[in-house]
Amino acid sequence: MNGLAVFDLDGTLVDTAPDLIDTTNVVLARRGVPAMKAADLLPHVGLGARAMIDATLLAAGITLPDAEIDACHAEFLSHYGERIAKLSRPFPEMLDALATLEGAGVGLAVCTNKREANAKALLSAFGLLDRFRFVAGADTFAVSKPDPGHLTMTIDNAGGTVDRTVYVGDSRVDVMTARAANVPIVGVTYGYTDVPMTALDPDRLLNRGDDVGAAILELMGCLTV
Repeated sequence: MNGLAVFDLDGTLVDTAPDLIDTTNVVLARRGVPAMKAADLLPHVGLGARAMIDATLLAAGITLPDAEIDACHAEFLSHYGERIAKLSRPFPEMLDALATLEGAGVGLAVCTNKREANAKALLSAFGLLDRFRFVAGADTFAVSKPDPGHLTMTIDNAGGTVDRTVYVGDSRVDVMTARAANVPIVGVTYGYTDVPMTALDPDRLLNRGDDVGAAILELMGCLTV
């Protein structure tokens, strides 16, 4: 294996925002909460279901008891699991990158704060799961991003080494994780983040249509063999 490329999932490999935003609005509409516009909720998507629920409630000026928010979260997970790939689609740039990396003998893995079962279900829906050596979700280990252990344990389980790995992500949390794990990161500008990727200084900054696979291989060429 000529190195390892580890990918975040939501907003990096797959454009999952439409399903996540729709699920948030459906669950909260049952409680009389007005729907939040997709553009306004998008920066919160990468922070998880709780953050999306909290942001929608705050925008509406509505306060719910903690127990009710817990119920919203449980309903979110159930509803989302039933329609996980209804509106979501892989980013074309990433499909091209996977093919480029596989052709170069680079191993592939996923490290996401999505629950492992949901991550695997989403990848399976697009016929992508078998292409990855290991898929780590938020509940796979005792820690999750931004704890660097989430990434380093993903690398270990995928048969890679930290000094021959490149991470690919779209958010502040991804950059924090990669930096803490001492792994170079390719940052994409089109994902879901509360801080623009342009302000986070990744090792490579890519826009829509850029060659992700080439950027990863270029970074790997700079690493110590």
